[in-house]
Amino acid sequence: MTQSDDSFISHFLKQESAGGILLVMASAIAMVLANSPLVSVYNLLIDTPVVVQVGALALAKPLLMWVNDGFMAVFFLLVGLELKREFLEGELSDLRKIILPGLGAIGGMVVPALIYVLLNPNDPVAMQGWAIPTATDIAFALGVLSLLGSRVPLSLKVFLTSLAIFDDIGAILIIAFFYTSKISLTALLIAAACIVVLWCLNRRGIDEKSPYMIVGLVMWIALVKSGVHATLAGVILALFIPMRAKDPSQSSPAKSLEHDLHSAVAFFILPIFAFCNSGISFSGLGLDSVMHGVPLGITLGLFVGKQLGVFAFCWLGVKLNLTRLPDDMSWASLYGTALLCGIGFTMSLFVGSLAFEETGVNRMFDERLGIILGSLLSGGLGYAVLRLSLPAKESVSR
Repeated sequence: MTQSDDSFISHFLKQESAGGILLVMASAIAMVLANSPLVSVYNLLIDTPVVVQVGALALAKPLLMWVNDGFMAVFFLLVGLELKREFLEGELSDLRKIILPGLGAIGGMVVPALIYVLLNPNDPVAMQGWAIPTATDIAFALGVLSLLGSRVPLSLKVFLTSLAIFDDIGAILIIAFFYTSKISLTALLIAAACIVVLWCLNRRGIDEKSPYMIVGLVMWIALVKSGVHATLAGVILALFIPMRAKDPSQSSPAKSLEHDLHSAVAFFILPIFAFCNSGISFSGLGLDSVMHGVPLGITLGLFVGKQLGVFAFCWLGVKLNLTRLPDDMSWASLYGTALLCGIGFTMSLFVGSLAFEETGVNRMFDERLGIILGSLLSGGLGYAVLRLSLPAKESVSR
């Protein structure tokens, strides 16, 4: 790994960690507002109608939906660019390095979903939320990891980041296949035509970013109207932005766009998303509020399912000689990291906003309560386990 690559990774991790702190602050402010006399102001803000109209084409949505459909499309554009870079040039380009986090990601999606399903077998509405506890919030997880400072080995950060990338792939596939509303064939055909145009731009070696962004915007509008979730436009667009410029002396279009988006996503888009989606009122909250299907399934899915799935699948992979632990990673530190994977916050909130959208039943309180409890328990215990395990390992290495 070159010095420039190392500085890029360090810069990336610092941004994600700082973004995690902002997420905590934005979420805390939203919860304070939702449990104060200003709750009506908070609700009025996120429900404010925003209309964008060009001729006969009009998009009219409350502010919350613009954040969830629009801002998160930019977030998924960044995710797509990161995926592309990692698979072509980064850690995930080496098959030997992706087996361990890949197995952890599979276990971290299958086991939480199974726990949720087992706790909601007879409720068809609740079953729509099976994917909520499968997500990992990389910004929050890295934010907690950063609290441990230099004691955290690079392999642990790479493992957590790689696992979260696989987790994002899983979330993208889940959204694409399971969370779509009624399909508009005309709008879908327009989106398909945009994909063809993007392919042509890429094949002709067009390395200016603006044509791709214009076509991507049209594709996003088409997907909004199509019933397929609009955030997928970000991922699709990322796949066609060239990794290399025609002129070798010029910077990579994909990497430069990724660099430009990082600050906006980490310090603006995700905190705004967290603020708009974290306002939960704890008025009248009791044990019975937690001990029923949806919140209990999400809480246990994130807190128990994530740690069990990630750790067990990695352990099994090592015992079957499919992969091995990095030299500077212990089983205890792997377990602590598996716990951090139970911080589902941003992605879980996003999947939750889609899960019950078409049912006509408002489960917003239940889903948010489960996500917050599961994420807090996972983050707190994960930090404690790593705090106890990493210093001992560091002293041995010296």
